Amino acid sequence: MDFIANHFLTLILLLPAAAALIMLFLPKDEVKLLRWFAFGASLLPLALSIGVWFQFKSFQPGFQFRERYEWYEAIGSSFYLGVDGLSLTMVLLTTLLTPLAILASFNISERVKAYMILFLFLETGMLGVFLSLDLLVFFVFWEVGLIPMYFLINQWGSANRNYASMKFLIYTMGGSVGLLLGIQLLGVLFGTFDLLVLAQRWTSLDPDATLLGMSVSTVKTVAFWAFVVAFSVKVPIWPFHTWLPDAHTEAPTAGSMLLAGVLLKLGAYGFLRLILPLYPVEARYFAGALAFLATAAIVFGALSSFAQTDFKRLVAYSSVNHMGFVVLGIAAAALASGTPDAVIAMNGAVLQMFNHGLSAAGMFFLVGVIYERTHTRNLEEYGGLFTLIPVYGAILIFTSMSSLGLPGLNGFVSEFLVVRGTWPIFTGYVAISMAGLFFTGAYILKALKKVLHGPLNERWAHGEHVLTEVNAREILVMAPLMILMLWIGVYPAWILDVINKAVGFLF
Repeated sequence: MDFIANHFLTLILLLPAAAALIMLFLPKDEVKLLRWFAFGASLLPLALSIGVWFQFKSFQPGFQFRERYEWYEAIGSSFYLGVDGLSLTMVLLTTLLTPLAILASFNISERVKAYMILFLFLETGMLGVFLSLDLLVFFVFWEVGLIPMYFLINQWGSANRNYASMKFLIYTMGGSVGLLLGIQLLGVLFGTFDLLVLAQRWTSLDPDATLLGMSVSTVKTVAFWAFVVAFSVKVPIWPFHTWLPDAHTEAPTAGSMLLAGVLLKLGAYGFLRLILPLYPVEARYFAGALAFLATAAIVFGALSSFAQTDFKRLVAYSSVNHMGFVVLGIAAAALASGTPDAVIAMNGAVLQMFNHGLSAAGMFFLVGVIYERTHTRNLEEYGGLFTLIPVYGAILIFTSMSSLGLPGLNGFVSEFLVVRGTWPIFTGYVAISMAGLFFTGAYILKALKKVLHGPLNERWAHGEHVLTEVNAREILVMAPLMILMLWIGVYPAWILDVINKAVGFLF
């Protein structure tokens, strides 16, 4: 037990990868064994994350459960892990959604072994970003997470999967070039990649001093935008979002669950963990530009969703809309750091990251459930299905209301906090964002009307196409998400207390 207690984070991070390596030696024809082994292995990091959550001291500033091992001593890089309230919240989300995505994949029958191995490696890549306190290790895991998702889309995706997977890879890797150069600049300049040391030394440089033949303020501005572009592509915010609808539409259901539920959060986490601490002056100066991009994402994402007739593409554009609120809260915190309004906005942004992970994963899974039965995502081909599949309909309505922001469910709490905190800081942008919020309700209600209500499409009521109700496995996937949606909506204090204290310590 002492070993586990002393290596909590290493075990959370590396257990999925170790399980993936073990799966290499399992027979590929034993499909049931492969599914249950991957699912069982993914539960271990979840159990450890819950253990860390209950042992975490939210009132204590700084990072906890730190572990450090020499990795690349010659350039000052080490395998350095730690969590605070921000990263622990994202770790909990990642370790929760991964087993649910694997359980949702039990209908996959082709190359099951490779599929499950990729999911486990993907989990390690995502967790590494949230746990790393060394910038070079952060970047390694940032890129590692791309490869499994590329192959999941490319090999198990829909008809246009080659185009979508390549676009996903080019956009995300292309956006990361500047991030790599910025990280190398910091590492060479200070002889270390320790994030805590870099944050202190980098921000204390004299802005009028000379660096690389330019003033320090100019170098910082260039590096700031290199970081911003990399994280904006991943969030994604307008106009860096165009890879997202294609990737979501072509990805397998479970891939879309993790893409929306966790991978998009890596970009927002980059803003919180790197941009605000390393570039506070630049973030404050360009906060208005970030707020503009966030507002554009909110409005254009909602309008684009409303225009869709493909159910999955509608949900994909909704992610652009919802993640815009995250960036809007971050922009408000950048401009008014340390004020009560900024703290409220930042609390809302972090909680929105968690809440969107729940609702988006649930929505993509429910789209996959009905697609598996009908082999179409065209909203015009549904209609009146509530009478045939009332349990599915009830779950879809509940999850949609969470995404819409209905009071009493989780989405309302986080979006209210973002709007409340941002209103005194960016009043005009918030007012414009309310138009996006209006169309959020419009596209959600449009989807529910097209799928569940109106005249029944008799095609799904008789013959070989008759619809069947959700099964026990599918309900089991949705149950934890729905419980958390309601729990956070009714009693958000259990998670907001951890987030709020971390925001107070950092910003």
